[in-house]
Amino acid sequence: MSRIGERKLTIPDNVTVTVDGSELTVKGPKGELKLTVDELIKVEIQDNILATIQKKPSKRANVMQGTMNSLINNMLIGVSQGYEKSLEAVGVGYRFNVAGNKITINAGYSHPVVMEVPSGMSATSESNTELTIHGIDKQRVSEFAAKVREVREPEPYKGKGIRYKDEHVRHKDGKKAA
Repeated sequence: MSRIGERKLTIPDNVTVTVDGSELTVKGPKGELKLTVDELIKVEIQDNILATIQKKPSKRANVMQGTMNSLINNMLIGVSQGYEKSLEAVGVGYRFNVAGNKITINAGYSHPVVMEVPSGMSATSESNTELTIHGIDKQRVSEFAAKVREVREPEPYKGKGIRYKDEHVRHKDGKKAA
């Protein structure tokens, strides 16, 4: 029995959820998201409470019930509050520069790396070593943050690179330890 799937989701006041066959649409103040619900799962809405129910109990339906419940919960949070991912550049000369929908990253290469922010998302830079990515889709925001981090992943010897704000990088001693 799926514990996450049995969870009842409360729909916020400023959010509307509509189910049209297998298509679920969530509209809120920040935008609109759509999801195709699995054929083994039925979505019921009563009095601003959303529930995911298995049409015919099976192992796959149990798995998909929890998955659909989590995805719908992420959509409700995204259209009402939004998501953000913070990154920081650690190293001499490592910095971010945001201009419009382009991010210029100086990360120790002979050339700056220019990345375009996908549509539906925005990027802000509090300082030249900090970057925050905002959006309503949790998966897309995390995916783009991972691509930015991939430009220069943190290395364990000096700790230089691009890392998430709350990420802990374990340091190694190197040759001197032997």
